[in-house]
Amino acid sequence: MKKSFTTRSLHVPFPKKDAHRSLDMPIYESVAFEFDSSEDIAANFRGELPAHVYSRTSNPTVEYFEQKLKTLTGAHHVLALSSGMSAITNTILAICKSGDNIISGNHLFAHSYSLFDQTLRNYGLETRFTDTTKADEVEKLVDENTRAIYFETVTNPQLEIADILKLSNIAKKYKLLLISDSTITPPVVFNAKDFGVDIEVMSTTKHISGGATSFGGVIVDHGTYDWQLNPNLKPLVEKFGKDTFVGRLRKNYYRNTGGAMTAHTAHYQILGLDLLELRFERSYDNCMKLGKFLGNHPQVKGVTYPGMKNAVNYDLAKVQFDGKPGTIITFDLESEQACFAFMNRLQLIRRATNLNDNKSLIIHPWSTIYVEFSEADRLAMKIKPTAMRLSVGIESADDLIADIEQALNG
Repeated sequence: MKKSFTTRSLHVPFPKKDAHRSLDMPIYESVAFEFDSSEDIAANFRGELPAHVYSRTSNPTVEYFEQKLKTLTGAHHVLALSSGMSAITNTILAICKSGDNIISGNHLFAHSYSLFDQTLRNYGLETRFTDTTKADEVEKLVDENTRAIYFETVTNPQLEIADILKLSNIAKKYKLLLISDSTITPPVVFNAKDFGVDIEVMSTTKHISGGATSFGGVIVDHGTYDWQLNPNLKPLVEKFGKDTFVGRLRKNYYRNTGGAMTAHTAHYQILGLDLLELRFERSYDNCMKLGKFLGNHPQVKGVTYPGMKNAVNYDLAKVQFDGKPGTIITFDLESEQACFAFMNRLQLIRRATNLNDNKSLIIHPWSTIYVEFSEADRLAMKIKPTAMRLSVGIESADDLIADIEQALNG
């Protein structure tokens, strides 16, 4: 009988038996690790003796976090990094060279969009933005220099959902890598491999960290892509085989750019994984109750949460995420001024930018996260001056509703 997510998380064995039989993985806050002989350390550097040598390349506490997430996802490899943005950057750099392109959703989180459209473009990596909910538009952009299709499982804050199997079929047809940013839909509700995703990137700062305890990111390699199909990685296949992608990361981009996760961060993330299912379920239940309340309030002009049965993308949310597409709700008031006044009257919900903190957080994306973009660009991204993003926490739903009600009634 398959055990629950929480049970499995709590009982992932350590890579090595702890000398003191600790029930929790110790925090190995050590920079370097000793070898028994000069021959052993030389063998390690040749890649012949696996061992921790320097915490920028690997660390026992970080290794256990990676092993835990690997067990829970059934992945081939998991690599932990300092942030979600680091995970995205390392992934794209590892598969592309100057002159290559990727096809990406055009309604990305602002910093992901900026990374693709500004930072990486300056180094000759092209991103072709399109609506990934329209598979035929994605297919039109493929050419001989395309290396991957990149999408967010649920866009933030638009809350759009693409048909992942359709994207997977296109990727397979043209021998491309399919990469998902699964931050909004953690592995407790989304089994990416079942839908043909080859690589996942996630900001573990969000759901996995355990309530905004620490920054982190992961790259999850499901072991489903033939690296012979990527001309930039093909020369490494003979040496690394199925481990080619992670081998390229560990021997180049991950190691050389210095984006490693710290041992203390890994400790927090380990604890967060153990409680992920419980926290997510509470936040999801709150989303459903708040969505119903907001949808019936006369001052609210519109509510978006794909987990509600009246949502336009509910059917995809049900198939792909068991009807639990994250814990973000967006809703509109009559004007930007009304949004500001409402937010200023809130007493329990915090005005802050993050997702899946244990506390509920609200932000006005138009004037904050996307403020660097022109008004025309914001509107094209479906960012509206009348909309707010509510990251729903684990407080009592009744308390959250009471706070929203008093702020609406002013």
